Amino acid sequence: MALSASLHLRQSQSLVMTPQLMQSIQLLQMTHLELNQFIAQEVEKNPLLELHGNDEDFGISSEHGSRGEPTSGEDAGGTDEAPGQRDLYDNATATDGERLGEQLDADFGNVYQDDAAPQRADAPELLGQWKSMPGSGEGGDYDFDDFVAGAKSLRETLLEQLPFALTSASDRLIAQHLIDQLDEAGYLQADLGEVAERLGAPPADVTRVLLTLQQFDPPGVFARTLSECLAIQLRLRNRLDPAMEALVANLELLARRDFASLKKICGVDEEDLIDMLAEIRKLDPKPATSFETSVSEAIVPDIVVRAAPDGSWLIELNPDALPRVLVNQAYFNTVSRGTSKNSADQIFLNECLQTANWLTRSLDQRARTIMKVATEIVRQQDAFLVHGVGHLRPLNLKTVADAIKMHESTVSRVTSNKYMLTPRGLFELKYFFTVSIGSAEGGDSHSAETVRHRIRAMIHEERADAVLSDDDIVDSLKKAGIDIARRTVAKYREAMNLPSSVQRRREKRALAKASGA
Repeated sequence: MALSASLHLRQSQSLVMTPQLMQSIQLLQMTHLELNQFIAQEVEKNPLLELHGNDEDFGISSEHGSRGEPTSGEDAGGTDEAPGQRDLYDNATATDGERLGEQLDADFGNVYQDDAAPQRADAPELLGQWKSMPGSGEGGDYDFDDFVAGAKSLRETLLEQLPFALTSASDRLIAQHLIDQLDEAGYLQADLGEVAERLGAPPADVTRVLLTLQQFDPPGVFARTLSECLAIQLRLRNRLDPAMEALVANLELLARRDFASLKKICGVDEEDLIDMLAEIRKLDPKPATSFETSVSEAIVPDIVVRAAPDGSWLIELNPDALPRVLVNQAYFNTVSRGTSKNSADQIFLNECLQTANWLTRSLDQRARTIMKVATEIVRQQDAFLVHGVGHLRPLNLKTVADAIKMHESTVSRVTSNKYMLTPRGLFELKYFFTVSIGSAEGGDSHSAETVRHRIRAMIHEERADAVLSDDDIVDSLKKAGIDIARRTVAKYREAMNLPSSVQRRREKRALAKASGA
């Protein structure tokens, strides 16, 4: 058979992950901070995008229905384009900040004119000082944060003490190097031999400088182990006697509540041991945690759930977590009139408009998807919101996905790093999805989080003469209709950092004797 070239036309279907589809999926699982950073980058690159404040009322930011029932408003259509600027949400009204600003009096001259306030002789002088502060005049910006003292870091606190303790330049160089080797808890994470070799200093000098630094505030800093940290604090309190030194050297026995062995090692009776344990509890195992070491990210809830007057739940998207992005259609029309259709500028503008429209639609769809998932979670966990964690229902991603007609992967992305503010507190959406534990009587299954809550409550309520073993907890749970294995109880107890029954019995007896003494 002769070989020949031929041309065939075939039609097929395939699912292609376009770059915009991938970005839409990424937008769905972004946190509040990551979303703001992404939008800021897009606004910087796209001249048609504008970022406005988030204090407006949004048309889709509220769901109000009967308790446990989603309303039909969640499936409302998208927004329409309008001349000028096209907003992400159409139903925006005048900002609450503007309405409030019109009612406020920016003149602080009558700050002491309240009849109910006590009059002070130095009021005129204080008033003059107030008026001379920045921003207190004609509508100037005034921020109280400008007058808040900055928090000192651990390194700054230690460097302030350094000139008073070490006078030699070489000793200060060693000390500064050791300060840079501290971790967030204040422990020294460096080998003294390697430090001496790196700096070309005698090992004896490095050890001598370290002993000096261990006397700095906060007490316990520059320790290399927990035992050394506690010993430093006890030495500064003049409480490091031989018995206490033996106790600090055997912290593993203290962790196991092996008080009998500790009494033999320390050579003390039970009463002295109780006093020593009370002294240990006053110490700080992480002396540097009170210092500001890194910037912490504040959690901004994506969903706010409140009780409505009619007994239902009012579910709202948090405006602070919704970036307000506008497409400047008027600017596009103005620039387009001065350019030809095939010019490079017009092609660039068309690409910017397409990207801007895609971004606003993606943000709108993201908000609606989060709203649908949160509404279904509230419907499923209505008993938790009313009665507490003891009534948390077992829930999985498939149940929510089937209810809102979405894929499980979409629900998983929505619930990752998203938070809901409820009357019961602030919870990650993942919190409401728990494993199901069967019922001993064939009834409704129980949530794993509810079972953990019961185990924790049972252990906290036990007495020193009636400490519950894991088997006792299993029997109590089965009487309550919860079918659970002993190894599962042990796993939950260890996950909650609750000691075994033997260790709890030792600790409770020691505390009972200490309180009786």
